[in-house]
Amino acid sequence: MGYYFDYCDDIIRGLKGLCVTDGKGNTIDHEKAFDIFASKVKQVSEESGFVFFCGNGASCTMAEHMSHDFFQNAFVNTQTCAETAHITAISNDISYEDVFAFRIKRIMRPIDAIVAISSSGNSKNILKAVQSAKENGSFVITISGKKEDNSLRKMGNLNFYVKLDTYGMVESAHAVLLHSLLDYYLDKFYQGRH
Repeated sequence: MGYYFDYCDDIIRGLKGLCVTDGKGNTIDHEKAFDIFASKVKQVSEESGFVFFCGNGASCTMAEHMSHDFFQNAFVNTQTCAETAHITAISNDISYEDVFAFRIKRIMRPIDAIVAISSSGNSKNILKAVQSAKENGSFVITISGKKEDNSLRKMGNLNFYVKLDTYGMVESAHAVLLHSLLDYYLDKFYQGRH
């Protein structure tokens, strides 16, 4: 059919092949995983907690985008550490590996959750952020791609993995996945998506 349709087919194949695991590495059915995600976000919201989104590059823009969408559309309190002053100050004064972990270590609580987005699943600052959230007792949701044995995929209470090989395809699939998680939440707990 041509380049464009082949490209779309590859992304769809990756999305349909979505693998979700729990904290012990057990595979979870997609529907159950979406329900766990939505129920946890609802619990966080009801307990006056917040959902923290983080990522680098395109994943950072997705983290900011989804943080806003959950805040505005689903009435969930959210946070990111994507402010220019924060990123540059922590990178300069401490290290780039600490741009997320520095704040997470200080403010995240057991009632909070983190959504860590990384195409490679091996970004040191994302791994450190997740480790800090785990040390604070927070619920961890990871979203990764590329290699099946990436480090992030083993760290969450709930791990979404898309088996695609290039950054552009992984990022595109992650955008669809994140929007579908939000829409599932809205369909389950509100009057549906809009």
